[in-house]
Amino acid sequence: MLHLENVVLCRESQVSTLQSLFGERHHFSFPSIFIYGHTASGKTYVTQTLLKTLELPHVFVNCVECFTLRLLLEQILNKLSHLNSAEEGCTTQITCDTFNDFVRLFKQVTKAEGLRDQTVYIVLDKAEYLRDMEANLLPGFLRLQELTDRNVTVIFLSEIIWEKFRPNTGCFEPFVLYFPDYSIGNLQKILCNDHPRYSADFYAAYINILLGVFYTVCRDLKELRHLAVLNFPKYCEPVVKGEASERDTRKLWRNIEPHLKKAMQTVYLREISSSQWEKLQQDDTDPGQLKGLSAYTHVELPYYSKFILIAAYLASYNPARTDKRFFLKHHGKIKKTNFLKKHEKTSNHLLGPKSFPLDRLLAILYSIVDSRVAPTANIFSQITSLVTLQLLTLVGHDDQLDGPKYKCTVSLDFIRAIARTVNFDIIKYLYDFL
Repeated sequence: MLHLENVVLCRESQVSTLQSLFGERHHFSFPSIFIYGHTASGKTYVTQTLLKTLELPHVFVNCVECFTLRLLLEQILNKLSHLNSAEEGCTTQITCDTFNDFVRLFKQVTKAEGLRDQTVYIVLDKAEYLRDMEANLLPGFLRLQELTDRNVTVIFLSEIIWEKFRPNTGCFEPFVLYFPDYSIGNLQKILCNDHPRYSADFYAAYINILLGVFYTVCRDLKELRHLAVLNFPKYCEPVVKGEASERDTRKLWRNIEPHLKKAMQTVYLREISSSQWEKLQQDDTDPGQLKGLSAYTHVELPYYSKFILIAAYLASYNPARTDKRFFLKHHGKIKKTNFLKKHEKTSNHLLGPKSFPLDRLLAILYSIVDSRVAPTANIFSQITSLVTLQLLTLVGHDDQLDGPKYKCTVSLDFIRAIARTVNFDIIKYLYDFL
């Protein structure tokens, strides 16, 4: 446990819970474990590290890569058949078309590999994609221990809560484990653990400055780690040149402050590469003048937050009755008498934004985003962030049965700037501009 505490930071409670569930290699474990939490909360890292450290037989499968039933089942079986092999990777040898075949072949593989009396762990990352596959797949994995009469545990890793998975027909309930977001103290401890050749106190002071700037808009550990590595050379520059000592924090802060502001406009939005960012720092160029960079670099929002804000604007200024016309492909014929002519009505932009429910916001969001968006905890947290940034206003509930209602508080020019960064034509969706 002491070794794990040094490797897995700030997740002592989750590690302890998983260790108690796993037990010894020959012990029967819980049939299924459901682990959920936001992006970059340590779900995959903790699970993989724990299984490798305890040397437990396991296979790890990403459901994004295995997007069909056959690919998923064959990947699991072929990785199981190579658990005791020294070869790197595995070529497809076992074919499996149905879940019934999978149960039969699973028994054969575990018996041949000498795994009959040991707990085998099957880790399914991005498990929310299982919901789009055959209806019997998820209930089958939940009861795999019962169906195979083998010592097997299936671990689901997801950003979605279990209630979004539960089949209507009922199923075996997994053990649910939540990974909360890292606090600012947790992030500081983890990031300080990456300190380079400089002293730990010097790097801790740098991380403290970095989190002071970025923590309000970014809680993603991967993003923050990327930003820390990218901007650290600029922070060290006065020390390298001999213009300041490691303890001269005020001078170091004055040197790094303008570059962190540039980072807020560029790297966080991923509009330029790391090499371009380094060139920008060396040339001390204005980020808006760099080739390939959007002209609206002041819009510092994640990708889906931009679409959420666009959807909120459309919900605020378009009448609800127009949603069918704008966002349904086969909405049928709509009588022109249902809509007033432009010169006969007052512009919605003059009347101000109207409140709208969360369900309507999400419905418009799913219609305007090109790729399929899952209703993950990340989407809801980004809506909360927009409220915190005062780009959306939470106006409460009209009655006890209604959900939360919002208003969009930004101008049309601001929305146009955001729409240009994602190549979205906002005008053709606005009722006042028809």
